[in-house]
Amino acid sequence: MYTFESRIRYSETDSEGRLSLPALLNYFQDASTFHSEDLKLGVDYLKERHLVWVLSSWQIVVEGYPRLGAKVTVGTAPYEFKGFLGYRNFAMLAEDGSCLAKANSLWSLLDTCTGKPVIPPEEMTEGYRLEARLSMEYAPRRIAMPPQGEYKEAIVVKKHHLDTNQHVNNGQYIGMAMEFLPEGFLIGQMRAEYKKQAFLEDVLRPYVAESEGLCTVAFLDEEHKPYVSVEFLRKAVVTD
Repeated sequence: MYTFESRIRYSETDSEGRLSLPALLNYFQDASTFHSEDLKLGVDYLKERHLVWVLSSWQIVVEGYPRLGAKVTVGTAPYEFKGFLGYRNFAMLAEDGSCLAKANSLWSLLDTCTGKPVIPPEEMTEGYRLEARLSMEYAPRRIAMPPQGEYKEAIVVKKHHLDTNQHVNNGQYIGMAMEFLPEGFLIGQMRAEYKKQAFLEDVLRPYVAESEGLCTVAFLDEEHKPYVSVEFLRKAVVTD
C-alpha cells in the first residue's frame, strides 16, 4: 500500500477538536493523487492524454476521529480494473498502527474531449500495482432516496466549489451535505453515489430525508435528477 505520514492540523478539525469528515476525505484524495504523481501517472499525464478519473462512489467507515496534533499514516491501494472502471481502497492509521478509518471507492476513466468512458492504457494498468482489497464490510454502490424527504434552499455552484477539472470537487458535495445533519450527529459511515458533474453556476437542489440513525441528502438538477446522493450513518460510540 502506498502511504504518507501526516499530523492532524487545527485547520482540519471540527468544533470538538477532532478530524472532520471532509478533512479525512481530503487526506484520502491526496493519497491517491500523491500515488499517481509518484508513478508519473498524475495530473500532467492525464491532461496530455485528454483523460480524467471521475469518482463514481465513496464508502468511508470511521472507527475513530483523531484529535489535533495526532500523528497518522494515510494509505491507498488500487485492487481491480474492470473495463473503464478502477477500484481503490484507502486507510488512515493511528501512530500505534490501529485503524482509524477505511474506505472503498470506484472511479471511471473518461475522455475529456468526448466525455465517454475509455479503457485505461497499458502503462496505467502496469504502473498501478494491484493489491488484495481491504477487509471491511462493503456496502452497495447505489443509494436509494427515501420518499419522505423534503426540499431545502437551492445552492448555486461558485468558483470555490471547483477543482482543477472545473467541476464541483467530490469532497465539496460532502461538506455541503453535512450542513443538513441533525445537531450532534456523529458520522460512523458515509456513502456517496455520483451521477453527473456540476459546473460553475449550476443550481443544486438539496433533498433531505431523515430516519433513526440515518440521514440521506441528494443534490438534484432542475429536472430533479441527482448530481450526487450522500448517505450518513450515525456512529454509536465516540472514540479518539
